[in-house]
Amino acid sequence: MLASRHVMAFLATSNAERSKAFYAEQLGLPLISDDQFALVFSAGPTVLRIQKVEQFTPAPFTALGWVVPNIAEEIAELLARGVVFERYPFLEQDDFGVWSAPSGAKIAWFKDPEGNVLSLTQSE
Repeated sequence: MLASRHVMAFLATSNAERSKAFYAEQLGLPLISDDQFALVFSAGPTVLRIQKVEQFTPAPFTALGWVVPNIAEEIAELLARGVVFERYPFLEQDDFGVWSAPSGAKIAWFKDPEGNVLSLTQSE
């Protein structure tokens, strides 16, 4: 039933203009629509709907992530666009903020303007 359907992702923002600039300009996601309720972006086969809310407190864990073929290339591009990667004192991360998981996956985290934690993951 749902196993063959695409997932729609949801986040929230209390500052739509700032979020629109971040997702469109810094992350390079195409804007599909902007109405009174939400910003909607295309992220590959996924639709990302960023709901416009009056108040928002982000979760302290990863809310959304991308699987990428080459994490170093993606990080370099995002750094050039002004994205700042997170450092966590409880993880052993390389100079670019990449953590190598026991599975062999490489993961790096960054935040959107609302404080939502986003990630990049390169599988083995």
